[in-house]
Amino acid sequence: MNNQEPLEKRSEYRQRNDRGPRCHRGWKIFGIIVLIIAVVAGIYAFMAWRNVKVTTNNMFDSSGATHQRNAQKVLDQRRPVSILLLGTDTGALGRSYKGRTDTVMIMTINPQTKKTTLVSIPRDMKVNLPGYPDDSPAKINAAYTYGGVKETINVLQKHFNIPIDYYVLVNMRGLKKAINQVGGVNVTSPLTFDYEGSHFEKGKTYHLTGAEALKFSRMRYDDPQGDYGRQQRQKLVIKALLKKSVSYKTVLNQQFLRSISHNSKTDLTFDNMLQLARHYRGATKNITQDHAQGRGEEDDGQAFEVVPKDEQQRISNVLRKGLGLTTTNLDAED
Repeated sequence: MNNQEPLEKRSEYRQRNDRGPRCHRGWKIFGIIVLIIAVVAGIYAFMAWRNVKVTTNNMFDSSGATHQRNAQKVLDQRRPVSILLLGTDTGALGRSYKGRTDTVMIMTINPQTKKTTLVSIPRDMKVNLPGYPDDSPAKINAAYTYGGVKETINVLQKHFNIPIDYYVLVNMRGLKKAINQVGGVNVTSPLTFDYEGSHFEKGKTYHLTGAEALKFSRMRYDDPQGDYGRQQRQKLVIKALLKKSVSYKTVLNQQFLRSISHNSKTDLTFDNMLQLARHYRGATKNITQDHAQGRGEEDDGQAFEVVPKDEQQRISNVLRKGLGLTTTNLDAED
């Protein structure tokens, strides 16, 4: 009996002791599996991040303009920022030439007031081109034809005495793809009209694909307000797109960025885009719209939209207020 009891105890001890190493080995294996999954996920995330960064790098193109302030410092300090939005018909309807900028908009994003201001500039606005005095006066949309984005920025900064920090140039094909990638946009039509087989009714809200959005925003001649009416509809489309695209989900969406990278140019870097998505997206929920109102005038057989000095001053005030800057007297700048 005395000899058997130690044997039983030893057997019980071995059984308890055997469960320990097996348990530890099980946790070790589980830990290794988790580690492998984490490493694979990390590699995948890094590759996705790197690919997105490469995609956005393909879109980068410095404007070469003379900026009024350090745009990177503005973003780093989370101060209100301005972005010039330019749209061309190049890449749409079989067009491949450089063309002109049929859409010219200046956007201010203010993270402090959580407000975004979107101001349309008439494409036929009469301006003097700083870099091309012999070709002045000219239409603002011709600034891109003569001197690219650089000349357009320089003209607008001088004309309204505002800093333009960044720009985004998108052709119609790029806008179409961007809208499709975010799943379409919702807009309410301000008038009833038909265009290229599509019908829109005043006051009715539509969920538009990229192709439908282009039809909605492109019509001009049947609009009682002419190009100003078209500007309004363009702003509605861009406003809807902004609400869906200024987010981490979109900025890091490689398919979205790849879809527009061949049809877009910008001097926003990948890190700039992340800063906007992280610190400025709240301001895109409250967007106000405005436009510079001109009057028709002919000069040497060419039709212009002349924006009076008081209207230039008003637009300057609106944009500077959106940027948190004090207003200035444009007459004093001449």
